[in-house]
Amino acid sequence: MNRPGILIRTVLLCSCITAICEASSAGTPSTVIVQTTSNLGQLTPIALGINAAAWDSHLVDASIPALLADANLGVMRYPGGSTSDNYHWVSNTPDDAAQGGTTESANFDAFMSVVETAGAQAMITVNYGSGSAAEAAQWVAYANRGGRRYRGPVPSYPGASSLGHNYRVKYWEIGNELYGDGTYGATWEVNHKDHDPTTYAQGVVSYSAAMKAVDPSIQIGMVLTAPGNWPDGQTSASSPQPWNDTVLPLACGAIDFVAVHWYPQGPAGESDAALLASPQNGESTSVSYTPGISSMTASLKSQLSAYCGKRASAIQIMVTETNSVSYNPGKQTTSLVNALYLDDAVMSWLESGVANVNWWAIHNSPFDGNINPSLYGSYDFGDYGVFSSGFTSSHGALEPAVNTPFPTYYGLQMLAYLGDAWDTMLRTTSSTSLVSAHAVKQRDGAVNVMLINKDPNLASTVTVSLAGRRTHGLAQVYRYGMQHTSIRRNAMPVRGDSFAVDLAPYSVTTIRLP
Repeated sequence: MNRPGILIRTVLLCSCITAICEASSAGTPSTVIVQTTSNLGQLTPIALGINAAAWDSHLVDASIPALLADANLGVMRYPGGSTSDNYHWVSNTPDDAAQGGTTESANFDAFMSVVETAGAQAMITVNYGSGSAAEAAQWVAYANRGGRRYRGPVPSYPGASSLGHNYRVKYWEIGNELYGDGTYGATWEVNHKDHDPTTYAQGVVSYSAAMKAVDPSIQIGMVLTAPGNWPDGQTSASSPQPWNDTVLPLACGAIDFVAVHWYPQGPAGESDAALLASPQNGESTSVSYTPGISSMTASLKSQLSAYCGKRASAIQIMVTETNSVSYNPGKQTTSLVNALYLDDAVMSWLESGVANVNWWAIHNSPFDGNINPSLYGSYDFGDYGVFSSGFTSSHGALEPAVNTPFPTYYGLQMLAYLGDAWDTMLRTTSSTSLVSAHAVKQRDGAVNVMLINKDPNLASTVTVSLAGRRTHGLAQVYRYGMQHTSIRRNAMPVRGDSFAVDLAPYSVTTIRLP
């Protein structure tokens, strides 16, 4: 996908202790059960990430590293979606600027300075479309094998090192969305090689060998299609078998993870209710179709098992791009609804066994997509970024000041309050589809619970039952919802194996129990 003031986890501490800060009438009652002795796997340091781009003129703004660190983002992916297959790292330039340009300030070393300051890890997508295995291997050498004996290429951009670096970049994808090179009709991805999954799989094998010859410790990722999403299951003259069924048997031995992208809605088909339901139920409209997250992950695991044999369990699944709509974003992307969807979708992916989810993106730009008044939100433009770029859309929609957070940034922050690396994800059940629940057990045994009210009109009073645990003391409660310009915080007393909490309409609430 190519497509003033710093706010550092801004929290308003409410003066109230025993009650919810926002006045609200009694909500619709519902129940959530948290199985505190269950185990859906651990959050890892790479669980939550974000996409960065070589064309982002604000990537290296002074405020960005602290903002990213405050959202506890463990991974930054670069050089930016489809730009990856048109990008030469040594010169920080594309083959064809019409397919996505670059900016000098966002070169590889500048990007790595942001990664290191933010305390994150880098994920690099190497150029398969117009590049070579040798070029990719040289990038590994410059990134990870620097020193006084370094004899590899030295980038031509300012600030490059003649000695290379030891950035220890672990995760390397081979290309981006190569199924969009015309193999199945659509042509958004640059690819100067033969357009078919067999050639791509063979390329993955050769790229992997060349790159691991330089640094055997790196992890190599291969592009798959998200099950049930176009072009999964498609065939063509150059692809007599579907993409996943072709590339996996040929390249399983050369990879360490598979990468899928998920944008559940199609432009002009956006629905707030459908987007919020999609993590559990999938979605079907005239412009898009997707299964739910657990179904997609199960299908990917089944494909890995079928084609990779004993290696299947060692191959991780990563969602290296996701947002709400596949292209031409409208107001939904800059609304509270997208933040609620982000929290529910990210946790649903991780609970299903995915190792990493990377949101698209740090910055993007305004689009004049769907601004139907039936969609919630006050902005009259779309933007995939979590921060404003301060631009004006082609139809004259003016963004707020550069680096102003959009609601999705606060969604990322709410995930940071829910859990951290090596916390254990817990099984939850909700009595209503309009309240999603996620929970983690921290390493010290304390339990945190996230509740998402997907109803735009009705509050909900939720009784949370802690199956297998009791609690006593003051819980810290974090809220983000309608009319909020930051995350709000209050404390409430809890005692026993259950507690009640009021959820405002269209809101996300995280409770950190004592």
